[in-house]
Amino acid sequence: MKVAVFSTKPYDREFLTSANREGDVALTFLEPRLTAETAPLAQRYPAVCVFVNDRLDRHALESLHAGGTRLIALRCAGFNNVDLDTAKALGFTLLRVPAYSPNAVAEHAVSMMLALNRKIYRAYNRVREGNFALEGLVGFDMFGKTVGIIGTGRIGLCTARILAGFGCRILAYDVFPNDECPSLGAEYTDLATLCAESDIISLHCPLTPETCHLVDDRRIQLMKPGVMLINTGRGALIDTQAVIDGLKSRRIGYLGLDVYEEEGSLFFEDLSNTIIQDDVFTRLLTFPNVLITSHQGFFTQTAMQNIADVTIGNIRAFAQERLAEVRANLVPLPG
Repeated sequence: MKVAVFSTKPYDREFLTSANREGDVALTFLEPRLTAETAPLAQRYPAVCVFVNDRLDRHALESLHAGGTRLIALRCAGFNNVDLDTAKALGFTLLRVPAYSPNAVAEHAVSMMLALNRKIYRAYNRVREGNFALEGLVGFDMFGKTVGIIGTGRIGLCTARILAGFGCRILAYDVFPNDECPSLGAEYTDLATLCAESDIISLHCPLTPETCHLVDDRRIQLMKPGVMLINTGRGALIDTQAVIDGLKSRRIGYLGLDVYEEEGSLFFEDLSNTIIQDDVFTRLLTFPNVLITSHQGFFTQTAMQNIADVTIGNIRAFAQERLAEVRANLVPLPG
């Protein structure tokens, strides 16, 4: 089967090529993101392979369908970037990678907590400049702190497991509670209580219409003064302007972001020789208590190999009409 692979970087080619060692999937690697404007590049390809910042809106999907595409293979877990109603109406099959490495993202979230708390990024830069002073670098013990985890699926559960090892008190919120969380000592509660009692809040829920801007001005006002907020889920889970206001008022004392609402034009690219035009993003960069990474939480060898293996397996299953074998990887379409 011929597959047009969008948003590819050298590491994508490396891992997908390795997973396709049998050579039965004809991969064409394309650097551009998939959008309505670039969708014609997939003409006469029965399948496309896409990533988190590809935009499969109605116009893009109609263009793909007209060009003969019938399979959309997402090499990620989330599918909020796909117009599911249009995809269903046009008869697309959507397959994803629901669990490539929950530990990778969970470990990245906790590493951001530690780096912000102990100001590792600031200390590193100081020492490189010959400044060995400790003023301004004081942190706190994680032991005994209350951490609120919003979203207790695979990644949230892994995060809770790590934090339980630190001796943290764990509060949890999810519309679908995970039976394994209480065994770690986690207490399920409502969102308002979680916001009010947590020293650290970590977001691990999917982006849906209900969770868009879940962290807004109203919920920020419920939080403890000086709260640490970590987002390794999806950028639009937080209202960025409200978070900036929270940083300015010091209600938010630490902010760690691995995702950003408008990251599509920024992340995964080298813009070091350009002027960033996103004023909201550049405002975030001015705060000394903000740590931003460019959607790298998933980026481990284990996760990349799992993503590639499952993605190639999904494509093979579709080509050989064996979808029943990958039923768990099918994206649920409306209705």
